[in-house]
Amino acid sequence: MSEGARGPGIGDAVRRLRQERGLSLRRLAELLEVSPGTLSAIENGHTGVSAVRVSRIAELLGVPVERVFAARGSAAVPGAPAGTAAAVPIRTAPGARAGVFDGSGDWRDYGELQLDPALAAALTVLVDFGYHGSTMRTIARRAGLSVSGLYHYYESKYDMLVALLDLVMADLDGRMHAARAEGADPLSRVALLVECLALCHSHRRATAFLGASEMRSLQPADHARLAAIRRAQQQLVDEEVAAAVAAGQLSTTEPHEAARAVVTMCTAIVQWYRPDGPTTPQVIAARYVGFALDLLGRTNRP
Repeated sequence: MSEGARGPGIGDAVRRLRQERGLSLRRLAELLEVSPGTLSAIENGHTGVSAVRVSRIAELLGVPVERVFAARGSAAVPGAPAGTAAAVPIRTAPGARAGVFDGSGDWRDYGELQLDPALAAALTVLVDFGYHGSTMRTIARRAGLSVSGLYHYYESKYDMLVALLDLVMADLDGRMHAARAEGADPLSRVALLVECLALCHSHRRATAFLGASEMRSLQPADHARLAAIRRAQQQLVDEEVAAAVAAGQLSTTEPHEAARAVVTMCTAIVQWYRPDGPTTPQVIAARYVGFALDLLGRTNRP
């Protein structure tokens, strides 16, 4: 269980036991010392949960550990139209978990994120109208659910926002570390990281756009947590650019500022890229590697 147990059985059990005890999702998340978005992801089977955390959940809910592991048969979603499944069976990339890169497979391969109907609808509504312009009613309508049916999944649009940002941050983080590990020297690692950023901000345009535009809507604890992940991702690029300069492979005299300019250039792809446009993510990534190395002053052009 090093990667954690996951799936609708455990998630359903946690939700059912929590509701039976009259605990809100937010309150149980506070007791577990995780974000509401993380607990939502556990309850909806989108993320793993370690044996230690299962034990803690059981303790907080006052039940034996076996009760949390007790799977429950699939059931119709309350408030959902007839025939609506509890989760949408969307294809995922080989080696991916819910479409999120888990460290196995090829970090360049992208499948669609596997989202439940509520979260899939929330993504489109939040992108179209922004966080403050979105309502639970609008999300429910787009998901084909009643408002009460939507609350079966998440307690608020805020919980959906956090769940989506957790997904995109985890996806990018895993891919960046895998890309960096492929490099044989600092310059190749810089190129791989830029390729990874460009691919992610085109393939994952909707969620990346949300990450760029709605961090400001997060509560302080969630903002601090996700901002720390974002800073760590920037640091990966900072370190490799500095190492390439030290090795004489790049000539920029301002490596710190130049590395930030490169990352900003890649994250801005979400502002103009369209999946139905004339340029593929692979072509964009190749071009952006060239742009980045020119900006950083590569000393030996192949």
